[in-house]
Amino acid sequence: MDYPARQKRLREDLLARRLDALLISHLPNIRYLCGFSGSAAALLVASDGSTLFTDGRYTQQAKAEVKAAGIRIVRTGPLNSAVEWLGRRRSSNRGKGINLGIEGQYLTVSARRALAKVQGKSIRIREAPDLVERARMVKDAGEIALIRSAVTLGAALFDRALQAIRPGVREVEVAAEMEYAARKGGADGMAFDTIVAAGPRSALPHGRASEAAIAPDGFVVCDFGVILHGYCSDRTRTVYVGAATGEARRVYEAVLSSQQAAIAAVRPGAEVRRVDGAARKTLQKHGLAQYFTHSTGHGVGLEIHESPRVARGQQEILRPGMVITIEPGVYLPGQWGVRIEDMVVVTEQGCEVLSPTQKEFIVI
Repeated sequence: MDYPARQKRLREDLLARRLDALLISHLPNIRYLCGFSGSAAALLVASDGSTLFTDGRYTQQAKAEVKAAGIRIVRTGPLNSAVEWLGRRRSSNRGKGINLGIEGQYLTVSARRALAKVQGKSIRIREAPDLVERARMVKDAGEIALIRSAVTLGAALFDRALQAIRPGVREVEVAAEMEYAARKGGADGMAFDTIVAAGPRSALPHGRASEAAIAPDGFVVCDFGVILHGYCSDRTRTVYVGAATGEARRVYEAVLSSQQAAIAAVRPGAEVRRVDGAARKTLQKHGLAQYFTHSTGHGVGLEIHESPRVARGQQEILRPGMVITIEPGVYLPGQWGVRIEDMVVVTEQGCEVLSPTQKEFIVI
């Protein structure tokens, strides 16, 4: 990863916004900028260099991971330590006051109050826009390779699900089999709580695996993802247990057509709302649009949910290197639900479905 280049672009953004430095507290942003993956840190990016603040638990880890930044091991909280250190440094150099940006969306009220107590007269703190998150939207070649690996590992979990899904088996048992396979395959962990929702519970878009047994008849929605080398994957497949009705097949095919239409709409220069609209227009033709109750997709990378949001009213323009999900669904309360999801990367010509697999109607 080219951490110096990432920090250079960030410094250019700070200069354009008249900020002398940015205090970064969101851990995925810290990892993106310098490689550190610990759970307690603050990264100070200033015009004359970057410094990571963390505590003694991470001394060796920081030395091994941190690139393009100095390291300071502190005994008090990393955020306060960073601001105090910056204030002392400015005072000793008799420098002018400094405009310090913070990631306000990630700071609690109490954390902001604590910073106010230690900032001193030389530091003016103000909330910065989401500069790092916007940079993270476009993945470089190294990131796309890591995401592709995560998607490939995650896709393999569906084979294990197909072996485990049977009438009478609890949803949590299916999820456990998938998660065990993920760990055996080398995953850092799961990207989110695995969703296995059967029968009427398949109509819950986020129906996490429960103690409920899989019924002898109905849909089973499996939504799953892994973290591999820090990057996430996200995929959904829906199968039918029992004797599938014509209506079940019709709904499944409608959702599949909706996903294909949305994927076809992904290209550089397209607004994300147009991709969402393509999915909804297809479901409207099948009389099912009112049962599609969430957005069509979202960005994925170091976090499972990143910008851009692929939804109504969103005007973000797709650019090569963006990685998003395409996941339309139909949910009939008390009856069933169907969702089909893949991750795609925007290319110069259109998009590529990462680790494509068949999506035919599967009956168990």
